[in-house]
Amino acid sequence: MATIGELLKAGTARLRESGSESARLDAELLLAWSIGAERTALIAHPEAPVGDGGMAVFEAALVRREAGEPVAYIRGVKEFHGLALAVDRRALIPRPETELLVSEAEGQVAWRLTSAPRPAGTPELRVVDVGTGSGAIAIALASLLRKRRMLGEVSILAVDFSAEALALARENAVSHAVADAVTFAQADLLPAAEAPFDLILANLPYIPSREVDSLPIAASFEPRLALDGGNDGLSIVRRLVDALPEALLPSGVALLETGFDQGPAIERVVAELPGAWTCRIQADLSGTPRLAHVERVSTARRSRTG
Repeated sequence: MATIGELLKAGTARLRESGSESARLDAELLLAWSIGAERTALIAHPEAPVGDGGMAVFEAALVRREAGEPVAYIRGVKEFHGLALAVDRRALIPRPETELLVSEAEGQVAWRLTSAPRPAGTPELRVVDVGTGSGAIAIALASLLRKRRMLGEVSILAVDFSAEALALARENAVSHAVADAVTFAQADLLPAAEAPFDLILANLPYIPSREVDSLPIAASFEPRLALDGGNDGLSIVRRLVDALPEALLPSGVALLETGFDQGPAIERVVAELPGAWTCRIQADLSGTPRLAHVERVSTARRSRTG
């Protein structure tokens, strides 16, 4: 009977040879999942034996990972903003960098709810998550606002073109007890009948078509529809920006995740909108340009959340 330490050593070597850039972490996550333990327990008890059942599950998981399948799909779960979300091939795997968008959205909502009196009868803040995929952004935001007792004053709409992705998002909303707070709709970008919104959130496909096939092999297991942003990567983002004059309330803000080098191009797209608009590009914690804040110039000074 092999021990945890022996299985991790052998698994790490196999995954490193197959091309994994995080072979040790992958092996730890897969072994922990295979035997139903926490990853920290593996690290603390490398001498513990692993039964035949756990070894068989781990072996099957290694074979899938050696073929390039993402660890998140093998385990069926991905951690995002403190939540464990179900993931599979119906939707893109949530990325850690997208947590910035959720944090900024939370700040925007909190500022709007607390910066001025809200007498009885004040309409709810209207938020839409465009291209929701697994529902990560909408569900994480709803969970955060519920903890702050603000969710009752906010309506959240999650939209996706893919019916399969929406089914996964609904499952995650139920799992995290926010199915009563998030409405789901199938549409190409924004349902016209639902606009306008106070806050538009979007992590849309932004990889140029010519680069999709050269992404790490793990990306080939994800829906191409969720990655391919057209010739320059901004085809879908550009369509959403073009819709902002009608889709965004006069005092509203759009938060759009972008590629690291796409800030100047998005600024040019925003500059072509009718009226006066501003586009501010925010970097993530690594210093990488990540998030575009788009709003009308007349409200830009008032909507800063710090």
